[in-house]
Amino acid sequence: MIINLNQYRKKRRRTEAEAHAKENRVRFGRSKEERTAELRERERAKKEIENKRLD
Repeated sequence: MIINLNQYRKKRRRTEAEAHAKENRVRFGRSKEERTAELRERERAKKEIENKRLD
């Protein structure tokens, strides 16, 4: 059986990149609860600034 080394290397690189991405998702990822809390805080701050605006 003949194996193309370029295809093998590409496949190996791809699987290593997927594993690295999975580790990063665990390490740096945030839960849905954290994302929604940040969104609410941003919206609250935006409204607060708008309310203090002088016309």
